[in-house]
Amino acid sequence: MQSFFDSLGYGWLYWVIMVAYAFTILGIIAIVLSENRNPVKSLAWITVLLLLPGGGAILYLFFGRSIKNTHILSRRNKKRLRGLQLGSEVVNISKDLSPENRRLVQLARSLSGAGFYENNSVEVFVNANDKLDTLEDDLRQARHYIHLQYYIFENDASGRRIADILMDKARQGVKVRVIYDHVGSFHVASNFFKRMRSAGVEIYPFFRVAFPFFGSKINWRNHRKLVIIDGDIGYVGGMNIADRYRDGGRKFASWRDTHLRVSGAVVAALQYSFATDWAFIGKGLLTEGAGSSSPRVHGIRCDAHLTTSGPTDQWCNIEFLFLKAIGTAQKRIYIQTPYFLPTESLLRALQTAALSRVDVRVMIPRHSDSTMLTSASNSYISECLAAGIKIYFYDAGMLHSKMVLVDDDFCSVGSTNFDFRSFEHNFESNLFIYTPEFNEKMRHIFHADMEKCRQIRQPRWRRRPLHRKIIESIVRLLSPIL
Repeated sequence: MQSFFDSLGYGWLYWVIMVAYAFTILGIIAIVLSENRNPVKSLAWITVLLLLPGGGAILYLFFGRSIKNTHILSRRNKKRLRGLQLGSEVVNISKDLSPENRRLVQLARSLSGAGFYENNSVEVFVNANDKLDTLEDDLRQARHYIHLQYYIFENDASGRRIADILMDKARQGVKVRVIYDHVGSFHVASNFFKRMRSAGVEIYPFFRVAFPFFGSKINWRNHRKLVIIDGDIGYVGGMNIADRYRDGGRKFASWRDTHLRVSGAVVAALQYSFATDWAFIGKGLLTEGAGSSSPRVHGIRCDAHLTTSGPTDQWCNIEFLFLKAIGTAQKRIYIQTPYFLPTESLLRALQTAALSRVDVRVMIPRHSDSTMLTSASNSYISECLAAGIKIYFYDAGMLHSKMVLVDDDFCSVGSTNFDFRSFEHNFESNLFIYTPEFNEKMRHIFHADMEKCRQIRQPRWRRRPLHRKIIESIVRLLSPIL
């Protein structure tokens, strides 16, 4: 390159560019170090900056910056929303909870102000056909409002069926509000959303990404999947709106996921989460309060709280709750996740539990919908096996379920993958349930899924091809920033 500039008579310009570039890289490295991040993540970013001239700086601009402690709402507006949505929360935590679970509930309150709600009802869906069919029926029964939020809202048969119902309800005078993630639904034609908007549906993207001004937004994705109908019925879990969640799509024979339908006072927490995001995208404060606190879903009675987490929060709320729950385990820890990229703290907590003779089982898909993330997940398996953690490869299709179960009365289901991105970069929501009956239900589901799995044994895992080990190691190096 220097000879090119010399041939033009601008050899001095080459050195100006090189010096400017060097100062830029050094400046970014100084920013990385000054943020006092996890040392592993800092090292990963410094490696990228040094090994990818030019490209590393661009990647950091898009994916490396922090927005922690960004104020989504003013204190006044937050208080107004909480007054509307959280009137039924329990102030004094039930003595029926174990001391460990009472401390978990208190931690959730300290982290995010999460309200705790007793005597709710929950129904479990393990496939999208049942979930989407039931959701359609519930949407048709809406009388006052529908609040719907998904990472992916596909323009396919499943998406169009939901869209048609939303438009019909809007024409009937029901207030219909929808948030979709702009990156998750980036490939969906804008006419699909415009059609709903023209029918009276208030539908907007979360963090719209538009070239060339997307550097500050592209990394912060809203991964939540929430529905609130009249404040009486809510949905939370891992399923988006797309045909592949019904049939596995072109790549998988089937799609295994977990989603919850809830009623009772805890629906107010789902409403508060949606209302916060609605205000965050600049659409004002919602005035609808919570609906009936009496359970309307015929399911398992449960005590629960919804905890949200996001890159604007001071703490990694859901990660902290998982750490606390894992640290209290006495009998078992069951985890289902499509991507297994634990933070260093969570990996050590799982290893410590397994070495303490707690039955720790992690179920991941043999092949996920991301080749890179599959390799990154596999890079953690040897360390897990060495500590006695049991690893299961789900062979029947895509495992997209996000579930953490501890002992006999704790279980969490939601949108949060067991990975860096969900814990630190995405806006997520999980329902935390403290009820033996629900825990038992999820244990039975986990054991049924094990029939479709292959357990990974340490001797065989060590014999996998060398090129796979090398690829996994390279991807592992970058895993903190994936």
